Amino acid sequence: MVDLDAAGLSARELNVHLRKLAARGEDVTLLNPRARHNIAVAIHDPCRITVLGSVGYYAASMLAGAEISIDGNAGWGLGENMMSGKIAVSKDAGASVASTIRGGEVFVGGNVGARAGISMKGGTLLVRGSAGFLTGFMMQKGRIIVCGDVGEAVGDSMYEGTIYVGGEIASLGSDAKTEEISEDEVIDILAALENHGITKRYTFTKGVSAK
Repeated sequence: MVDLDAAGLSARELNVHLRKLAARGEDVTLLNPRARHNIAVAIHDPCRITVLGSVGYYAASMLAGAEISIDGNAGWGLGENMMSGKIAVSKDAGASVASTIRGGEVFVGGNVGARAGISMKGGTLLVRGSAGFLTGFMMQKGRIIVCGDVGEAVGDSMYEGTIYVGGEIASLGSDAKTEEISEDEVIDILAALENHGITKRYTFTKGVSAK
């Protein structure tokens, strides 16, 4: 385990250090992130990075295989264009979390903003709290699980994929509909929740494309 202090480093310098450590297979604890932007981007080697504090926009974007844990909040665009790996945020995340991801998992322990999972092409977005409007907008593949409420226009213009909501849905978007959820799907969702220590049993509504 290597401690890396972000204080005094530019975003470019910080990411260069992280990529070198990841290439060596080191696990990293990142200190003093101070809600800065573009932290831990384009990490393409398997490693674990623990960020002690909040991060700004586009944190942990363009990942391929790394596991990023953020002990704090995250700005918009968290995990954007992730190919594989895992991201976990202990508190809230801003708009467009997990946008365009193709694989892996993004977990948010609090709430997320608007357009969560926009144009997702695979993977899983799991939100313990609630999500804003246009969740799953133009979704093409993958799975979104929101334990709380979701704002207006859920699944607007989605092509494929599935959105599960444990709370209230303000409204469905254009060309989205609800359908019955299967027992196997419920089992899979509960297993995903338990992986993050969530034992509460929610009654989920399933949203899909009306095509």
